[in-house]
Amino acid sequence: MPHETPLANAPRVRLNQGVEIPMLGLGVFQSPAGDVTQRAVADALGVGYRHIDTAAMYGNESDVGAAVRASGLRREEVFVTTKLWYTELGFESAQKAARASLERLGLGFIDLYLIHWPKANTPQDRIDAWRALEKLRRDGVCRSIGVSNYTVRHLEELRAHSEVLPAVDQVEFHPFVYDPELLGYCERHGIRLEAWSPLTRGHRMDDPTIRAVADTHHRTPAQVLLRWGIEHGVLEIPKSVHRERIEENARIFDFRLSKEEVARLDALHDGRRVGMWNPAEIP
Repeated sequence: MPHETPLANAPRVRLNQGVEIPMLGLGVFQSPAGDVTQRAVADALGVGYRHIDTAAMYGNESDVGAAVRASGLRREEVFVTTKLWYTELGFESAQKAARASLERLGLGFIDLYLIHWPKANTPQDRIDAWRALEKLRRDGVCRSIGVSNYTVRHLEELRAHSEVLPAVDQVEFHPFVYDPELLGYCERHGIRLEAWSPLTRGHRMDDPTIRAVADTHHRTPAQVLLRWGIEHGVLEIPKSVHRERIEENARIFDFRLSKEEVARLDALHDGRRVGMWNPAEIP
């Protein structure tokens, strides 16, 4: 009988544009270009991850692509996300940037292409970029399209100018930046919320409430944070370049948090972000 990986039975969800995405993936933000990123992706795929998240801004798209190709897995088995940096917002510039990302990846198509930040010279640049993403999807460059760091206000702007809603809104989301308004909005409109930095980049792992819940389940704080997001129906993309951490982060589908535990973690919200900008401050 073949050995099962921690993610052998990991759930996938169907996005509003018809594509299925694994609920857990590996993020490669700040993973150094070269062997480090390639090894991390290879380790993740070996553990059973089938979802890798990169971005043009990270500078490691080519390493992600190389590791996926070297894995021996069929292209269709690995879900790959990359992102359009805010300096490329606009109709022509967004198309050019997406095709450049695809060339660096060398994977034939992008599974999910996101507008990385709503930061723009004008709101029209955001709208034009979204129309470019719609065209890229029609042209087969990407299978699904979405946004990142969009607030309800930014999503409403997009909704007013397009009949195609984002498949995903990827935002900073963990108990300390818990936004039930955004989560509820996305649920009502069929947009899947996805969490970047779900482990707070390690800054809040010693919180007593998180540790108490972890002790109850004989789990690590990281596993509890990731499971909290899963309980909310959120896609999780923790980042690590260490195989033991990558494996640890995968072991979140064989336990559950109670409603009371989820509520205790929800109550930790204090608005303290680890990200570079607060999206609410972006016009």
